[in-house]
Amino acid sequence: MMKKIGVYICQCGSNISDVVDVDKVEAAISDIEGVQILKTTMFACADSAQKEMVDDITTNQLEGLVVASCSPKLHVPTFRNVAKRAGLNPYQYVHVNIREQGSWAHSDHPAEATEKAIQLVMAGITRVQFARALDPIWINAENSVAVIGAGVTGIRAAIGLAALGTKVFLLERNDVVGGKIMRWGKLTGSERTGVDLVEQLKNDLVQNKDIQLFTGIEIKSVSGSVGDFTLNFVEAGQNGKPQQIRVGAVILSTGFDPYNPGEGEFGYGSHPAVITLPELKEAIRADGGISSWNGRKVGQIAFIYCVGSCQTEGESKYCSRICCTTTLDTAIQIKQLNPGIDCIHLYRQMRTYGKQELFYEEAGRNGDLFMKFEDNDPPDVDIENGQISVKVRDQLTMGEEIEMHPDLLVLVTGMVPSQGYLKAAELFKAPVGRDKFFNEVHPKLRPVETVIDGIFIAGACQGPKNIPESIKSGLSAVAKTHALLHEEKIELEPSIAYVDPARCTWCDLCSAVCPFDAIKMEEHKGKQVATVISSSCKGCGMCTPVCPADAIDLIGYTNDEIEGMIDSLIATV
Repeated sequence: MMKKIGVYICQCGSNISDVVDVDKVEAAISDIEGVQILKTTMFACADSAQKEMVDDITTNQLEGLVVASCSPKLHVPTFRNVAKRAGLNPYQYVHVNIREQGSWAHSDHPAEATEKAIQLVMAGITRVQFARALDPIWINAENSVAVIGAGVTGIRAAIGLAALGTKVFLLERNDVVGGKIMRWGKLTGSERTGVDLVEQLKNDLVQNKDIQLFTGIEIKSVSGSVGDFTLNFVEAGQNGKPQQIRVGAVILSTGFDPYNPGEGEFGYGSHPAVITLPELKEAIRADGGISSWNGRKVGQIAFIYCVGSCQTEGESKYCSRICCTTTLDTAIQIKQLNPGIDCIHLYRQMRTYGKQELFYEEAGRNGDLFMKFEDNDPPDVDIENGQISVKVRDQLTMGEEIEMHPDLLVLVTGMVPSQGYLKAAELFKAPVGRDKFFNEVHPKLRPVETVIDGIFIAGACQGPKNIPESIKSGLSAVAKTHALLHEEKIELEPSIAYVDPARCTWCDLCSAVCPFDAIKMEEHKGKQVATVISSSCKGCGMCTPVCPADAIDLIGYTNDEIEGMIDSLIATV
């Protein structure tokens, strides 16, 4: 028996109707069996249109809903909620995209765009006839979180979670907390040091009974899924004694490492006065200035920017964002401590964004010199008779080649992913990008979430950030984690894979292709079969086509639905 279906075709203002003839689409599907309500609307997402849909569903006792409009990424939740308000199961609704896949894709061919829209709507109507009512999957969740990495971001995230009543396990691989800023003296633009900031955070940390800190740890294995992860690790202070914790979610805040120049890169390793910016900052913190280096007086310092970042070749093509500002702040500090030292800045692009431009202006007022080189023509460094020679073609003087002999050559190194990130990525199945930093789902809409439910990222492990940006990122992860766990129950999408144990012969092909490790083997009536871990499965469908026994189907995208849509599309050709 055919379902009673309501179909609504949206004009999206003029985004759709300027190209797609919506009246022709309406006429083409008006005689399809089962279509009880058929309407066009200016904006289907408008409150008035939603109310009209609710009224139509309840009055006509509709059993299916099709909305042909814009991208499902925008309005699937909107129209699922419409169905729910009308008493219709939300999964009896099918979204058809006739904007991105119709009017926008074929703006120069309105007739063809209209024909395509007709085909897509017909396929959507066929699919909703096969759609089954589904209920969300609810799982219990541990109201506790593991924060991996006890730098500034991780500590602040742990404190934020504890303030919301969440139990926190803070895990740090090093013997002390605080991260790299402990070694680098004053914070950029502040009289406070990294030690001052970390000590303040540590005081809040140790006083909070909801935070348990482990240092010198090595994570051995991670199992489970959102709501119930199990972490096994050893702690150096406990003579390698195995420890185990269960948590509902994980925040990765593993930080970064400074880029380590290769032997001979801009003279690094060939002369003791060729150093990196972190090494310079450590020396200033230790000695209170930089009047001499390796027993020789320092009268001139040259900084070469973008060493290990913004490279035209290799992996590090990204900008590390904080290097320009940190270098200028360090140069200003040098002038305050040792006014007689001249600073020369050799740079590709000066990226002091926002108010950080004030550092650039102050360095200029101090008498610092700035020389700009092309991306493909970096400075040339030679070591001659124990003396450093630097040649650069300065674009600010029409490409004139300038040679200098600085007493100290500082390589401004960028950020790279922290040591051991590959193991963390493997343990937590967190995806990494081409730059080897952890990848978020969406940089604007979901900036601290990963494709693995319950695994969040924060701070510089997902890309170069300064301290305020890292802390804000950590607090964003806190908010997302708390929203997920605070009710101690989690609602999951029911659109997941399903295995028919009667057909399954456990060939392991489905488990091998699953990117989320959501398929395991279990015993069923005396034989080995595949089973789907519902809390891990994302409904991607990778397993379905590889099954030789046709034992796997995807709930919400069943073979009947897909084959019905294909048949409908073929019938219109």
